[in-house]
Amino acid sequence: MIPSSNDFPFLKQIHLIMVISYNWIKDYLSTDLSVEKFQDALNSIGLEVDSCERQEEIPGGLAGVVVGEVLECGMHPDSDHLHVTKVDIGSGEPLQVVCGAPNVAAGQKILLATIGTVVSKGGEEVKMKKSKIRGVESNGMICAENELGIGTSHEGIMVLDPSAVPGTPAKDYLHLAEDDIIEIDLTANRSDADSHFGVARDVYAYLRRYDLKGDLKLPDVSGFKEGEGEAIPVEVRDADGAPRYMGVTLKDVKVGPSPEWMQKKLMAIGQRPINNVVDITNFVMWEIGQPMHAFDAAQIKGRKVVVRRAVEGEPFVTLDGVERKLSSEDMVIANESDPMCLAGVFGGEKSGVTESTAEVFLESAYFNPVSIRKTSKRHSLKTDASYRYERGADVNILPYAAKRASLLLEKYAGAHVVGKVQESYPVKIGNKRIQLDFARMENLIGKKIGAQAIVGILKDMGFEFLSCDERGAEVNAPTYRVDVYRECDVVEELLRIYGYNNVEFPGEMHSSVNAFVKPEPETVRTQLSNLLSDNGFVEIMNNSLTPEGYYADCKTYPLDHCARIINPLSSDLSVMRQTLLFGGLEVIGYNINRQQSYMKLYEVGNVYFFDPANPEGVGSLRSYREHLNLGMFITGESQKLWDNEARKSTFFELKGYLEMALRRFGIDLYNFECGAAPSDLFAEGVEYAMQGRPLAYIGLVSQRLMKKFGIRQPVYAAEMNWETFFSLVKRNQVKYKELPKFPEVRRDLALLFDQGTSYAEIRRVALNADKRCIKQVNLFDVYTGSGVPAGKKQYALSFTLQDPDQTLAEAYLENLMSRLLKAFQDKFGAELR
Repeated sequence: MIPSSNDFPFLKQIHLIMVISYNWIKDYLSTDLSVEKFQDALNSIGLEVDSCERQEEIPGGLAGVVVGEVLECGMHPDSDHLHVTKVDIGSGEPLQVVCGAPNVAAGQKILLATIGTVVSKGGEEVKMKKSKIRGVESNGMICAENELGIGTSHEGIMVLDPSAVPGTPAKDYLHLAEDDIIEIDLTANRSDADSHFGVARDVYAYLRRYDLKGDLKLPDVSGFKEGEGEAIPVEVRDADGAPRYMGVTLKDVKVGPSPEWMQKKLMAIGQRPINNVVDITNFVMWEIGQPMHAFDAAQIKGRKVVVRRAVEGEPFVTLDGVERKLSSEDMVIANESDPMCLAGVFGGEKSGVTESTAEVFLESAYFNPVSIRKTSKRHSLKTDASYRYERGADVNILPYAAKRASLLLEKYAGAHVVGKVQESYPVKIGNKRIQLDFARMENLIGKKIGAQAIVGILKDMGFEFLSCDERGAEVNAPTYRVDVYRECDVVEELLRIYGYNNVEFPGEMHSSVNAFVKPEPETVRTQLSNLLSDNGFVEIMNNSLTPEGYYADCKTYPLDHCARIINPLSSDLSVMRQTLLFGGLEVIGYNINRQQSYMKLYEVGNVYFFDPANPEGVGSLRSYREHLNLGMFITGESQKLWDNEARKSTFFELKGYLEMALRRFGIDLYNFECGAAPSDLFAEGVEYAMQGRPLAYIGLVSQRLMKKFGIRQPVYAAEMNWETFFSLVKRNQVKYKELPKFPEVRRDLALLFDQGTSYAEIRRVALNADKRCIKQVNLFDVYTGSGVPAGKKQYALSFTLQDPDQTLAEAYLENLMSRLLKAFQDKFGAELR
């Protein structure tokens, strides 16, 4: 009902929806699993299936369309262009079909849409029915390509090869394949599964674990050979940004459409075919997870590829036609003088492959993930390549990727390799070596699965065993598993394949009960939330990340006290909030703009602070701290109903709700120290403290602040420090007593006090004057003005008096009031009016 305007955008960055084709998977994994069983396998190994959709190359799969043979063909008796035919579809009795195609003839093999089939006519779908065409019965339709959705030609019917067998379904004759398109909800750490082979590799280990049929293979690249001549050389000037870089030069490239099978694979997963060169680089990325890039060699000035950091402010026009100013931290692929590509992120406008390209430089690289992530965020560019690079690509797949793409270019673009493969790899990135203790691993798993099972599963997952005995092993983690560092990471991998469901619950459970201080914090929080909700408040939940502009001119919450985000997702999410006030005003402004002007809101959430005087957290003090706060907001006018008038929100309404919440937990309102609320936040208001510790402030939000959020109606806000509040709750003891049997009496006094005398002090003196009979003290009027001396104010006080054991006598009451008056005179110099 009342959403936050932030909408938690950073949550969208946690997962990637990876789209895979089951048919494509089977190019690498030979398996007879049904698609349902395949999905079960994916879910079991932690690749959560988000959706699965059956896809046909042609909608409907040409259901109802069969091969037919035209036995007879004659002219229609009432038309000069229609033909009456007899068609054998292998079902026995030939069908009579009226056809308007000029090229229909006896002896042809054709495709016939039978009764009930849906075909396209004039761009609209039409269901075939038995009909009469100019008085002649027709039982179907002999089809052209465009009517079946397999082409655009409508010059005549589609004539098949004479070998076609009547009655054969069109789907089988045309070899149309069905496919299942699966969307996987891929977590950020699973960069190993961001390709078809990566998914197949994971499922292969699962099949081996359960002794199911399945072989894993990559396409052979042994046919790759280096060529004659001089390849375009590579110079890597920043090996930290590009630890490994490979390049292949290919000549005689003929740019054109990619092969039909490749286009179908790319389109199946939502990728748009462009040309054979670009499609091959995309195909390899979706095949094995390695991003590729092809440069037009004619655009490489000086015939040299330079991998370097950009010059600060260096202009660069990307493929989308936008000119960007580069940072000195950005990695670029450059020629002799100019950047050609924002490394691992986005290509340049002039370096891409065009129809006139005849020579290409094919890049296969491994870039520093941190560098790519910063560049991607700095320029707000998110691509399939940057996603893979910034999460960690496989450094060892580069040679295979270069060879695979080169062989495909040779086959489908007529290219051939020039010279040797260029490579820069000054410092080899080794595998992560991990020591395994089988007993400790089984303790983490919660089940003894045996060394044989551990070794078998890890080998199937690509772990290399350097040594192994019955107690443990030393392994090299595969370089495509960038998130596996420690033994516990290996246990997680092991359990994915072994199956969490195969770890049974033990027959008995052992636990210890720890004592905790009451009241329990979460219980208090729930009770307070319920109290406010029961009184018409709506709970909101805002993002803890906020724009730093909110704090730029704020004295109460200075900008240098903000906890900053090192790599913010955007300028609107750059610092952690110090107060709940700004988030609440965002929500109010959002709803007022949508005609929701009356609101009662609350939020319980953390606020965060940085100590600029102690940035390193020296000594016992911390540089960063956080704690809970409660924020409350009311604004607008309640709706007029038949039994009550509309009522505007007021300061005292919100003050009453705040005090109600405090009384609910037994907190004495009269022990607070009061002062003015922060003037940069409130036009007027009060701040409560307890022994110097801030408890809460409440007031009318200042016009300057409301203008910043586009709010034109009064807003009353309160914010309470949860730590101070809870420390008071812990001292609360619930007491009860039976109802009194004797009547209470009320007496009033009008007294003059000095201006500095507070009601809390007067109340305290009154209650101490007679703790037995004075039950309640109330202030019902304050007056200054005509008749009241300067520096004075008049308080009108009422006293509720009651004795629990007897009816109060008039003489006793007179004596008690005299003692009260004397106490006020002695303590405050009060005068009776």
